[in-house]
Amino acid sequence: MDLRPAVATQTNPALIPRNQHGPAVVAIGGGAGLAQTLRAVQDYAGSITAVVSVADDGGSSGRLIEGLDIPPPGDLRKALLALTPQPSLMGELFGHRFGAADVAGHSLGNLLLAALDELTDDFAAALQVAGHLLQINGRVLPASKQRLLLLASIDGQMVNGQVNISETAGTIETLKVGPGEAKAYEAAIEAIDEADQIVLSPGSLYTSLLATLVVPGIADAINRASGSLVWVLNLITQREETFAMDGAAHLAALQQIGDVNRGGTIVNHSTVLTPPDGLEQVTISELDALQVGWVVASADVHDQESQWPQHDPFRLGNLLAKLV
Repeated sequence: MDLRPAVATQTNPALIPRNQHGPAVVAIGGGAGLAQTLRAVQDYAGSITAVVSVADDGGSSGRLIEGLDIPPPGDLRKALLALTPQPSLMGELFGHRFGAADVAGHSLGNLLLAALDELTDDFAAALQVAGHLLQINGRVLPASKQRLLLLASIDGQMVNGQVNISETAGTIETLKVGPGEAKAYEAAIEAIDEADQIVLSPGSLYTSLLATLVVPGIADAINRASGSLVWVLNLITQREETFAMDGAAHLAALQQIGDVNRGGTIVNHSTVLTPPDGLEQVTISELDALQVGWVVASADVHDQESQWPQHDPFRLGNLLAKLV
């Protein structure tokens, strides 16, 4: 069933940008970090496009991709919800997670995306329909239209799968996606080419951000794009994945593994945080950044109300608006 003509004819006030003269912003990454970034850009962007990782293989997404052979819907659902005006009954439905029976652990939004994929026979079209149902302020695109497998070399050992990589201690030396013919979604490349501002989101460095950048075609598009490039540096380290890595090491991974070979601006949190036990605050000096072609914009962008260190969308959005 082709649902695209029906949604294309709808008049949707919520899809009108809040600032029609604002910049075209593309945010890249996955998980909660991308969701916070999307919330941050909505007050100043003229148009918003999320380019989302499709290498997740855990939780509800992991169960669905095995049986249905679709890209993992979880991070895409989070991006859709981040762009959904609140309050929203449809948003509540997409965010609902079942607690019992055969559907225990599944998000209804993931199941709806899977159903829309079957109805449209096109996962990108399924996301478009979901966006109209949710009346999102922007659009959400998968980094690739196919399900991808994340592959890493950690201390010389090959580790397959996003979950396994995130739980394996050691130095990640290489990162790539399979199958061998994997390629970026053309619409995602076009969005990056046309962006006024490209924002690399915080979150799991390797299994969210770099998992998106290593999709063939994504990093090349970023490197040749004329829009300004901003990277929102993580606030704290992550167990196993970035344990004991400082800001300079994060940047080295972005350049060497993510293959980002142009400069830009790094958003660096400016005040002292108290990370959970065993973790450390991530910061980078202006000198370390400048030596490899980047500049640092430091500000207080921490959400003081959150129990776990995360970026405050309002504070982050104010800074990102100044960096366009």
